[in-house]
Amino acid sequence: MIPQLRAGSEGDTAKIRALLESAGLPTNDLLTSNPRFVVACNDDRVVAIGALQRFGTSALLRSVVVAPDERGAGLGRIIVRDLERVAQAGWIEQLFLLTQTAQRFFGYQGYRVIDRQSVPEDVQAKLRTRLH
Repeated sequence: MIPQLRAGSEGDTAKIRALLESAGLPTNDLLTSNPRFVVACNDDRVVAIGALQRFGTSALLRSVVVAPDERGAGLGRIIVRDLERVAQAGWIEQLFLLTQTAQRFFGYQGYRVIDRQSVPEDVQAKLRTRLH
């Protein structure tokens, strides 16, 4: 079955949190940071997610996760491309991300490593908050 992509909703919060926690990603700021999630679903099961957190004309691309039993089918790439489409439609000029485990994956998607000082201050502040 091909998963269906859609915008995440409030009703998805528990499923999103569970998928993030299973991957060891932070969930403590889900309610306060107001990220815009895209979800891929098989029926009512959320199998992949990703989010944008906007800062003016920049955004943090975050929380990209694919359920272990769904990996290898290109869902991560599909989620990232959809988030890029959402960003472009929302006039977001730059996307940034913070990763410790997916640098190679994002490199294949065309992302590159930059010096943290190159990131706009409002995004840097958020990155500092996520690290502590």
